[in-house]
Amino acid sequence: MHTVEEINIGYDVLEANSKLARKNRNSLDKFKITAFNIMGAIGSGKTMLVEKTIERIGKSFRIGAIAGDVVARLDASRFEKSGIPVVGLNTGKECHLDAHLVEHGLNSLPLDSLDILFIENVGNLICPADYELGEHKRVVIVSVSEGDDIVEKHPLIFGTADLIIINKIDIAEAVSADADKMVRDARTINPGIDVLKMSIRTGEGLYEWIKFVKKSIKYDAK
Repeated sequence: MHTVEEINIGYDVLEANSKLARKNRNSLDKFKITAFNIMGAIGSGKTMLVEKTIERIGKSFRIGAIAGDVVARLDASRFEKSGIPVVGLNTGKECHLDAHLVEHGLNSLPLDSLDILFIENVGNLICPADYELGEHKRVVIVSVSEGDDIVEKHPLIFGTADLIIINKIDIAEAVSADADKMVRDARTINPGIDVLKMSIRTGEGLYEWIKFVKKSIKYDAK
């Protein structure tokens, strides 16, 4: 007689990740750092969003970054040019950051000298949704060039977001995309969610983004 036991590996992995995420959050809170998990597909504008934020508030707040990617040095090198502390985390075959990797990143940063931490997740709209990192705010950025059905195709990641950014609205007509539809889809999935229409290239919407960042900061600058 054979017995079969069901082991929910997915649950166990996510539960272990959540415990590590809580540990990361405690570390961030100990050092009075507010962390933003920036998620989005490749080419959505994650890296440029962080760069523009550093330009605007880098003199008022001490900013650090974690760049996660299959090959992280490319985005990490862009942040380094802004003069901030950066850690690049190579995820190899994994399509997302997890709390364990972020823990290593935190150990390599001067936490006592930071007010804000931007965590740029791997370019993907599926895998990162399940993995808490210890962040205080989850931000998802998508581009109109991905198609105006991109939001409704990925309800999980948008359902867990604190802010949704619809980027590259300056080219919406050229790519036959309806940015307003994307906003409606986001609010259908996540009623009451803050949604910003933005063009990082032209600067439209960046003021509202900076307001969101400042409003989200949990502690006074050190």
